[in-house]
Amino acid sequence: MKKGKSTIHDIAEKLGITASTVSRALNDHPRISENTKKLVIKMARQLNYQPNNIASALRSGKSKLIGVVVPTVNRNFFSSVIRGIEDIANTLDYKVIISQSYEDYEKEVQTVEALLNARVDGIIASIAKNTEKFDHFQKVLDKGIPLVLFDRITNSLEVSQVVIDDHYGAYQTVDHLIQQGCKRIVHFTSPKKINIYKERLRGYMDALQDHSIPFDPLLIEESNMQLEDGRQSMLNILEKNIPFDAVFSSSDYAAMGAMQVLKERGFKIPEQVMMAGFGNEPFTSFTDPPLTTVDQKSIPMGKETAETFFELLKSDQKKDSPQKTVLKPELIIRRSSQKK
Repeated sequence: MKKGKSTIHDIAEKLGITASTVSRALNDHPRISENTKKLVIKMARQLNYQPNNIASALRSGKSKLIGVVVPTVNRNFFSSVIRGIEDIANTLDYKVIISQSYEDYEKEVQTVEALLNARVDGIIASIAKNTEKFDHFQKVLDKGIPLVLFDRITNSLEVSQVVIDDHYGAYQTVDHLIQQGCKRIVHFTSPKKINIYKERLRGYMDALQDHSIPFDPLLIEESNMQLEDGRQSMLNILEKNIPFDAVFSSSDYAAMGAMQVLKERGFKIPEQVMMAGFGNEPFTSFTDPPLTTVDQKSIPMGKETAETFFELLKSDQKKDSPQKTVLKPELIIRRSSQKK
């Protein structure tokens, strides 16, 4: 047997039939007999035949592949969104190629280019923290390839989007803390120009205003919102020696870091400081005390994003206006923000 990958011509030669018959059999063509299909499939397995998806895409115009770009997959939110996307894609016989930008603009650009070269039928993406230019996504749109952004979006592109109402989630959280008697609420946010953090900060400020509580910029801490950032932000607040009675973090991870510092310094939660995060990461129900947080409806977001994508795929997207779908998040109240 010759070296290299097996082709449909190898299968045809073994069975004494034409390559076009092999191709039709592998694609379940109705004019090919069931017996021939079984013989072709059996021989394809024996020869370890692997279809050339790019060649197939060039012939048919469809690769049955979707590129999904996320900042990272080791966050429950993004992995759950991917699950939701795959739930829909699998029912339509589509496969998902998952790529990570690692919050890096250059990596995101390279990933999008690689997906285009792989002839994906479209791209679903959540923008990296460091991305401020969007030429690579505009290139996707210019090629007429479906593009849907979720969670982290930009208003710089005419593109369909699926998000949660971050303003509503933050507003509900701060309103809850105020109802529990809090008036000096620390807020952790990000200095990056990302829509989700801007909307959560706006929700925080609007809730204060609606309760006639003055906004104090000294209570705002900016960071990359990881666990160590939360620890440092909490230390910064303590060093300012200003009064506070609650912490609302735009990230569960930063909230966890703050909780660690407060407990190390002898603060009682929720008696002295109430706490709330955002994201409903799995660990939030196991902290001591369990952490109040906002559920981002990640699996429904994934399904809605996939449905939006497939609507674009079957329509003439150049004629259709981009659609923006906004899902309602849910405040999950736990002991970290409840009076005993």
